[in-house]
Amino acid sequence: MTLRLEKEGKIARLLIDRPDKRNAFTQEMWELFPDLLADAMGDDAIRVLIVHASEKDSAFSAGADIGEFAAGAKDAEWRAKNQAAIRTVQHDLARAPKPTVAVIDRDCIGGGCGIAIACDMRVAGPNARFGITPAKLGLVYSLHDTKLLVDLVGPSQAKRILFTGQLLSAEEAHAIGLVTILAEEPYEEAMALAETMASVSSHSQRMSKAIVRRILDGQTDDDAETAAQFDAAFDGADFAEGVAAFLEKRKARF
Repeated sequence: MTLRLEKEGKIARLLIDRPDKRNAFTQEMWELFPDLLADAMGDDAIRVLIVHASEKDSAFSAGADIGEFAAGAKDAEWRAKNQAAIRTVQHDLARAPKPTVAVIDRDCIGGGCGIAIACDMRVAGPNARFGITPAKLGLVYSLHDTKLLVDLVGPSQAKRILFTGQLLSAEEAHAIGLVTILAEEPYEEAMALAETMASVSSHSQRMSKAIVRRILDGQTDDDAETAAQFDAAFDGADFAEGVAAFLEKRKARF
């Protein structure tokens, strides 16, 4: 399997498992990804999804399988199918209801970087490198994925990344906001982050994530739905448990 989903307790891991090809994505992988994502999101036991390479010292992903892409791109039908599959991955991952974390310890290029920026957070090691390279191939990055990039690093840095196609070091990516956490041991750091997130209210996380998405998509004030969600939380089981735990001086059990 070039992609697989593993679950342990409250944490799921979506593994990119094609290390001999630097975890480059084929059409089959793009089409499989949404099913694995849906599995993790639909499992009530799972609270957090981590996306990373199957081997610690391999690339997160070098992007599209260039051999397959170069051949298929000449066929308009294949090209449309490929574009639709990639868009589904980016769209579904960016809007997944549960927290998602990408762990990057080596190269994260092209479509691989697209997957990483569609996650909520990116934890990178010092040897990670990031690049979005359509300019090197004479291609155009999609508006949806460009917006994900602009939302993270702002328009000026997004232009630099897209106009040059250059690779950014982990340190520079962290400085401009592309990397959330820079750590010597990114896998351990990401697991600690996931465990922390899995220990608090999933209801709060889901609602907060949905609100952030509304803001990124242009909403600037509450509407009837978000106001109702705010009020409903006070009658929710998580609020009752949180207050009880505080009063009883114990850790909440969400």
